[in-house]
Amino acid sequence: MPSDAIAFALNTPGHLRFPSTRTLAESFDKVGGHVQTLPNGHLVFYRPDGRRFLETDPVGHPLHECEWESTGIGTVLLRRARVRLDWGRWVGIKPCGLVNETRLNLALRPNWQRITPDDLRALAAGALRVPTEEVRWFYRDEDLAIDPTGIATIRQRKDALYVLDGGGFETVRFMACMGAMHWEQIDFLPVVELFKSLLPGTGSAVFELIRGLYDDQNKGHSVPRALRYRGIPTYPSEAAFRLFSTFFTPRLVGAEDPLTAFMNPATSHRVEWLPAQHPPARYLAGNQGLCVTVQNGIVQKATLAEDLFGLPYVSSIGRRMLSLDRSLRVEGRSLILKDRETEITLPLDPDLPAKTSPCDECPVSLVDWRTVFAQGVLKISPAEAFEAVPLFPEDDQEIGELAAQSFVADYLDDLGEQDREIGSLRSRAERVLIANGDAVIATCVLFDRPRDYTVHVRYVAYAQRQAQQLWTQCAEVHRWDWLQRIRMEAADTCEASLESREVYDLIYQWLPYESFDSSITMRTIVTRLSQMLRRGGEAFVVGPVRLGELLTQEPSRLLVHWEESVASLPTFLTHKTILPKARVKTGLTLFHVRRL
Repeated sequence: MPSDAIAFALNTPGHLRFPSTRTLAESFDKVGGHVQTLPNGHLVFYRPDGRRFLETDPVGHPLHECEWESTGIGTVLLRRARVRLDWGRWVGIKPCGLVNETRLNLALRPNWQRITPDDLRALAAGALRVPTEEVRWFYRDEDLAIDPTGIATIRQRKDALYVLDGGGFETVRFMACMGAMHWEQIDFLPVVELFKSLLPGTGSAVFELIRGLYDDQNKGHSVPRALRYRGIPTYPSEAAFRLFSTFFTPRLVGAEDPLTAFMNPATSHRVEWLPAQHPPARYLAGNQGLCVTVQNGIVQKATLAEDLFGLPYVSSIGRRMLSLDRSLRVEGRSLILKDRETEITLPLDPDLPAKTSPCDECPVSLVDWRTVFAQGVLKISPAEAFEAVPLFPEDDQEIGELAAQSFVADYLDDLGEQDREIGSLRSRAERVLIANGDAVIATCVLFDRPRDYTVHVRYVAYAQRQAQQLWTQCAEVHRWDWLQRIRMEAADTCEASLESREVYDLIYQWLPYESFDSSITMRTIVTRLSQMLRRGGEAFVVGPVRLGELLTQEPSRLLVHWEESVASLPTFLTHKTILPKARVKTGLTLFHVRRL
């Protein structure tokens, strides 16, 4: 037993952040705690009752920490957990941390006094078009209550995921949620909602914890418990299937392909998931800021905490294309990280269970994703690069400027498919400007044919993430010439050189929130919009409701076709089904404008 690793794991400040686990560590041997060394060298620390509270790599670097609490009825529940991401950020899990309540007046129904919780489940199942058993999975009897006046209260519990700014729960930012899991007895794989808000690597880190607890709970069982994907509703995707398949093996009764069955929301729950023989394991090199993921002796992924682009390096084995032209290989005890033509060589720990990589390199793509930045990639910090995801408050705090952009962009994307006129004007445009929409650039780009896109950037980290997404979409359709016609420029540079303005057929314009209180600033933006939009051109403009007056004032030469409150858009209303207290900026409005 590596006693120095145990001491390092338990005694290093910051490794344990929960008061109960720190107390346990102080008297670990005396109270009957024990350590298990896994075949991959990882250390798992257990409480006297056999529940894990810490897992580390072989050196003692913490990967996740669990805090358990006893209830008054003799059961022990997971109170909260922390998981470490590859690049050093910690994410928190709070079971049942998000509880939404719905109230129904049943008193108007005949014989309402006879309505039972099962009747409510049946009503919900019919409305949601899911089996009653699925509803029972997430709505316990205590979640369904009917008072003496006929008012039914339905509670929907979800596990909440938080960004832990200081590594602990003292300062948190809500990130996403998932179906309330039975952590004391893992029996299904969860649906994650708001998955676009997940920090890079969150899915793998959470599943590392899920697989660890699952293995603990199935010790001594000749046949491990089969898991199924469950949620109301489910959101099957190829990305979810790949994540699940990393830690579990899919099995379907019958001849249908598991992926095909999984991708159908009506049949995704039929796929059974059993433990994969060789799940991935992470190893940290603290002095290098390096996290290496190894699976069955092959280094699959490597992440540097100080990476300015917020991207991992991946193995080329079995791949036809390298994501964003980043690859890795192992030669002896050296790890070579490659970004197109640039290589970094790092020493590997002699004890790391990694094989030399076979010679199986993929060619780099024809176009570097960074070329979309006309002035070159503007420098940002590694933390900014990794954390460029939209975050939404779980309460009634106003949703931030960047996060709110998705409600408009997604709405216009849907409208373009449903409304022939909107779809036609988006498709006809040859020259398009996207101004201050840094969180949704890729959503505004159509992939039906080549056209020129100019992007005025204010938030570089988000634009960088969008550029990476655009590269990925071009790679999927093998159209590098489309990527070459996308140009991103710093907004302040564009505003300073008004003489070189170009004219556009279509403009997506988000006014900065900071301009809403200044009529002068908004009037300047409207004037610039009118000058950049060709005669007969169209624009979608987002700003305060009073912007409508400025848009139609002479000499703007603009006609407002229609306007919609962002708070009334279907995309925002769908968001409110997940976070009912959600609130956008008061008066935030989408305008459809034409240049006369």
